[in-house]
Amino acid sequence: MAAAPAAPAAPDVLAPARLGPLTLRNRIVKAATFEGATPDGLVTDRLVDYHRGPAAGGVGMTTVAYLAVAPEGRTERRQIWMRPEAVPGLRRLTEAVHAEGAAVAAQIGHAGPVANAASNRRPALAPTRRFSPLGMRTTRAATESDIERIIAAHGEAARLAVDAGFDAVEIHLGHNYFASAFLSPRLNRRRDRYGGSLANRATVARDAARAVRDAVGDRVAVTAKLNMDDGVPGGIWLDESLQLARWLQDDGTVDALELTAGSSLLNPMYLFRGGAPLRDFAATFPRPQRLGVLALGGRFLIEYPYEEAYLLDSARQFRAELDLPLILLGGIADLATARRAMAEGFDFVAMGRALLREPDLVNRYRAGTSSTSLCVHCNRCMPTIYTGTRCVLVDPEPLPRI
Repeated sequence: MAAAPAAPAAPDVLAPARLGPLTLRNRIVKAATFEGATPDGLVTDRLVDYHRGPAAGGVGMTTVAYLAVAPEGRTERRQIWMRPEAVPGLRRLTEAVHAEGAAVAAQIGHAGPVANAASNRRPALAPTRRFSPLGMRTTRAATESDIERIIAAHGEAARLAVDAGFDAVEIHLGHNYFASAFLSPRLNRRRDRYGGSLANRATVARDAARAVRDAVGDRVAVTAKLNMDDGVPGGIWLDESLQLARWLQDDGTVDALELTAGSSLLNPMYLFRGGAPLRDFAATFPRPQRLGVLALGGRFLIEYPYEEAYLLDSARQFRAELDLPLILLGGIADLATARRAMAEGFDFVAMGRALLREPDLVNRYRAGTSSTSLCVHCNRCMPTIYTGTRCVLVDPEPLPRI
């Protein structure tokens, strides 16, 4: 009897790979993590250096977060929102990353109910009216006109990203931001064509992806960051998210999906796992609010144990059902974990905290001087978004305010 043919070898995570029209020098992507480096909503030297670091450190692509498609779509007012005035600075950033041999993606989206209305001085928009603890105000239910404007703004933001020299656009469809909030049965109680059935609730996500693809064609790669589940009772779950992923695949609007989870509005630690740095968060608030955060913040910052590749079990269900390239996120710190992802059929891995601790980690992998990150998953980097995102174990002191 003839021997069975050998299974094909898993791709080398450190070798070049195609992503839509792009060829990346390897399969490791720096995930989008808010940099806290744009106090005036425009590019700064600090933001350029933030992305130059992992680019020089060997990643295939770094992702700039978070570029809002409209001013009320920022999570808070210090973020960049995509407008012509932002393009020259973004072009300086993309040129700096390219000079280090890496590609660079622009993460675009609208924060919806996750937006801090008090900071933005504009109402936060949601599928339906509800109280938001982030801005301590009630969100406003988006009108059909609002929805159409925001979908069109995704296309315009993508066009500006191309003008600024980005190689890819990542559409934010997760974490209960605007499109993700419409997907959530808990947050979307509408009775019009944007509510009710999954097909209706998915309209914003699908139309935003179509607007982006129509705007950029095949000039750049288009990816989407998609929640597999919200991590809250009544939120979207794997079965509905997988159906949306099939629709996006059939629509032909995206070149890959980055699979994520959790709700920035209701349960942020579900994505991050590891320590819940309540005291560090409390320290960022004035004294009266600090006591409230210490007393009640534990209900919001729920601690989950960390393990390598903690989203893999859920992501396997997507890999089994889809032909679309998939980017595995969540607890990728060891080279062995990245190789395991390749062996299980994933096309890329996205890393966040590990590269914040060691921007040159991929070069260390390649040189054989390291096979694991020094990150201890304490999550004390999370509150530093207010003073310049960093690993406090490496840079304990706040960066000078700009």
